[in-house]
Amino acid sequence: MKKSLLLIPLIIISCKKDPKISETVDRDSTIVTEMPDSVTKTDSVALRKRDSIINNAPATKEVLRKGVMRNEKDGQIIRTADASQLPFTLGEQFTEDNQELVLKLINYNQPEIKAKISTKEKDFNIRFNQIKLPNGDYDGPFGRDITYETSGKGEVWLIIGKSNMASGNTKGNFTVSVE
Repeated sequence: MKKSLLLIPLIIISCKKDPKISETVDRDSTIVTEMPDSVTKTDSVALRKRDSIINNAPATKEVLRKGVMRNEKDGQIIRTADASQLPFTLGEQFTEDNQELVLKLINYNQPEIKAKISTKEKDFNIRFNQIKLPNGDYDGPFGRDITYETSGKGEVWLIIGKSNMASGNTKGNFTVSVE
C-alpha cells in the first residue's frame, strides 16, 4: 500500500505534458504563441485574431512585411527595425496604463533623426520620453516631434510613453513616423 502511494506522484509527474507551441505565418512575419492543452480550436482562432489586430494593424502591415520585430514584456513594447528601411511609419497601441514603446533602430548612420507621434485619440498623453544615442548617452524628454543630431553610427532608441508632467488618457492607438 505504501509503495503504491509513492508511485502515484511519479506517475502524475511523468504524464504531465508540455504546452503545445503553434506557429502562425503571415507573409514575412512569424508569430509564435504558446498554447496550453486546454485551448480549443475556437480559442486558438480568437487568440490569433487578437494578435493580428495588434501586430498587423493597417498602419503596421507594410513595416512588418519589411521585418520589424515586436516583443512585449511587462508593459514595455520593443520594436526593432533596421535603419536601412527608413523612412517608415508604424502603428502601435497602448492597452494598459504606464506602457512604454522602445523603438530600436539598428545600423543607424545618419547625422540627424526626425520622428513624429500622431494620434486621433482625444486628450492622449504621449510623447518621446528619451532618445538613446549610439554612444550610450540618453537625452530627453521631448514632445510629440523630435529632430535630433546623432553622433556616431550604431543603434538609436526612441523611447515613447506618457508624460508624468501632464494628464490625459494613456491608452489608445498612435503612429510613429521616422525619417
